[in-house]
Amino acid sequence: MSQIEHELKELIVSALSLEEVTAADIGTDEALFGEGLGLDSIDALELGMAIRQRYGIRIESVTDEVRTHFASVRSLARFIETQRGAA
Repeated sequence: MSQIEHELKELIVSALSLEEVTAADIGTDEALFGEGLGLDSIDALELGMAIRQRYGIRIESVTDEVRTHFASVRSLARFIETQRGAA
């Protein structure tokens, strides 16, 4: 697991105040929404804001591409790394 994947897991737990979940409980390829971790649209907004604060990445609108990036910790980490590299 990469450093950013570990950071994201901790960010998910803290930003969303997940009381019964630890970073170690979140699978890197586990779905974050729906059947996986079970996050919802409000969680997505809060997570997006936390990512903006932590990594300086703005997500202007929700598109199918953005939904794909938010599918799992691994895909979100790749998105962040790509955005940081483009800056």
